[in-house]
Amino acid sequence: MQETLFYSNTTDFINPSYFILLGIPGLEAVHSWISIPFCVMYIIAILGNFTILLIVRMEPSLHVPMYYFLCMLAITDLVLSTSILPKMLSIFWFNSQKIDFNACLTQLYFIHSVSAMRSGVLVALAYDRYVAICDPLRHSTILTNSVVAKIGLAVLGFLILPFPVLARKWPYCKTNVITHTYCEHLALVKLACTDIRSSSYYGLLVAFLVTGPDMTFIFLSYIQILRAIFSLPTKEARLKTFGTCGSHLCVILTFYIPSLFSFVTHRFGHNVPLYIHIITANVYLLVPPMLNPIIYGVRTKQIWDSLLHLCTHKEN
Repeated sequence: MQETLFYSNTTDFINPSYFILLGIPGLEAVHSWISIPFCVMYIIAILGNFTILLIVRMEPSLHVPMYYFLCMLAITDLVLSTSILPKMLSIFWFNSQKIDFNACLTQLYFIHSVSAMRSGVLVALAYDRYVAICDPLRHSTILTNSVVAKIGLAVLGFLILPFPVLARKWPYCKTNVITHTYCEHLALVKLACTDIRSSSYYGLLVAFLVTGPDMTFIFLSYIQILRAIFSLPTKEARLKTFGTCGSHLCVILTFYIPSLFSFVTHRFGHNVPLYIHIITANVYLLVPPMLNPIIYGVRTKQIWDSLLHLCTHKEN
């Protein structure tokens, strides 16, 4: 039996003991079927990203800025998918819909902070490609280990995003039921019975001050990269140089396209069915962690060669 608490509008409480995650309303009958692709995505994400981390750690030739940033991306993907998938699968498989109030805020914190960190890592990868192609002779002197460490600390700065602090201060006086598979910010906002404009404005501010500048920097970097590529004398040289950016471009597209679609449908798609909103939000967060190690593993020769060498060495 589904657990639900309803409170009158005159009974405010600031810290409900727990919330109820409904999963995907309207598709309850097929929750078990929906769980299959999500479970497969999670397994691939875990295996793929741990493989990337293992290969970079064991192969000294990969101890360079690009692969350090790739390891940062793998860590954010692991944290993000693990923050969402286990609880989601428990809802789909065991109807375990209850989530503790503090656990919900912790999940909210990691989802939004690590998503912002992932965007920052993509900017770092774009900067690495920009320096490698536009100023290759100075690449090792510009992107030193200390600079890479500072970039990593700057990316970690996104962990201070105060979404949970704002959510903890709201009074919840109507219901503790969240119509989502995880504690998503906008879904939680709808439960508050107070003026939540400050949180909504803050959400937009983060989108414009984090995602906007990140996309702008990546766009400007690739304008310079393309100018440098087209200035090369031969077609073969242009294709080879552009190929070094192929993996990063694919990862950017898998992250920002679903992200923008999810943002637009949440803000302006009022006629879009709720289950479409929820599925889109899950795809936006869970597909990139699965695809990123595949993209880099297949398209990056150094990683592919190292993986084959590792497998061959173990067999021998």
